[in-house]
Amino acid sequence: MTRRVVITGMGVIAPNGNGLRDFELALRKGQSGVRYIEKLAECKFACRVAGAPQGVDALAEASFAEDELMAMNMSHRYGSLAALEAWLDAGFARPSPDSDTVDWDTGAIVGTGIGGMDTTGEKVIPLTDAGRVRRLGSTAVEQVMASGVSARISGQLALGNQVTTNSSACSTGSEAVAMGYERIRHGLAERMLCGGSEAASHYIWAGFDSMRVLNRGSNDEPEKASRPMSASAGGFVPGSGAGILMLESLESARERGVRIYAEVAGVGLNCGGHRMGGSMTAPNPESVRRCIALALADAGVAAAEVDAINGHLTATGADPKEVTAWAQALGRGPGALPTITATKSLIGHALGAAGAIETVASVLMLRGGFVHPSINCEDVHPEIEPHDASIPHTLRELPEMKVLIKAGFGFGDVNACLVLKKWQD
Repeated sequence: MTRRVVITGMGVIAPNGNGLRDFELALRKGQSGVRYIEKLAECKFACRVAGAPQGVDALAEASFAEDELMAMNMSHRYGSLAALEAWLDAGFARPSPDSDTVDWDTGAIVGTGIGGMDTTGEKVIPLTDAGRVRRLGSTAVEQVMASGVSARISGQLALGNQVTTNSSACSTGSEAVAMGYERIRHGLAERMLCGGSEAASHYIWAGFDSMRVLNRGSNDEPEKASRPMSASAGGFVPGSGAGILMLESLESARERGVRIYAEVAGVGLNCGGHRMGGSMTAPNPESVRRCIALALADAGVAAAEVDAINGHLTATGADPKEVTAWAQALGRGPGALPTITATKSLIGHALGAAGAIETVASVLMLRGGFVHPSINCEDVHPEIEPHDASIPHTLRELPEMKVLIKAGFGFGDVNACLVLKKWQD
């Protein structure tokens, strides 16, 4: 069985906007959500800026019961809020906690890159080392385990199909969408809530700071810190948040008579095997090209049909190689490369949630006929400069856009690519 898969609902918690309306407005404005984080200075991080959603606790308190909130760490709150928005946005009523009804046709794949490390650092390790294990309480395990976020969402929405958490570093969010797409396409589910969630925590970001891969030169100008494709890029800016998409079979969406945002036309997943320049921290360029080609072939879309790219583009030395890979994979040289933007320029790198938040951004752009500006790259990297005409430094209206590709390339040399089509009934 092979079925078409569409997107009927979305939800987002992002550094520059919570909820679809505010997030799209921030995208159109090219508004950064990167801020100075005092805790990073206290911990003597070299990088003291990050993308952290604002006002989340108030949103969570207005959405969930007090006893449940006590068992929800930051990743759970981000993911649950985004999932609830996607659920309601897709036209479903919120199930009653007292109901015995289970939705056997809907599941969830909600990934995370680091999991509950904030809970581990703030609670589990200190209390355990102090000999106060009993003070951990009965919810510590569900907050620490990686699958806690998808399990939490399944209980809130009474999901009865496959519920799981994937983790493939920075490609996690995009991979979750690809996995949900495959499940629906093959008739194993009617709907899947797919995406990723990552908490804002110095415990999560510390290892990256010690690797010296974070930008340490823009602490006084947070909004200018995330600089994908820039000659003065100094490393990525850590980020956080959640993005969730409701994937649904076309048959189910039509039967319900709901709005369709876009179609997931094809996906590609692979690994570079840590060869040919690939490593634990760098992608194999050949595997990147192959991943893009796999997604296009799966979608039945020719390279010439691609109108826009939302790249992985992290503001590291990998950016020029990525742009080169896009040009080679699509057979599109300077002046012919599709419009290419980097959502990370606005929100930082949300790790396991990055691909999911950026996919939400991609669908909003596709449906709205625009591409948000890729900010902070006025000084385009010399190796990327031949493609400067393809970079939207300001909002770019593309009303005729029909195909957009979103990709994520993660630590471990793992890749995920999604081909999204504008919905035209």
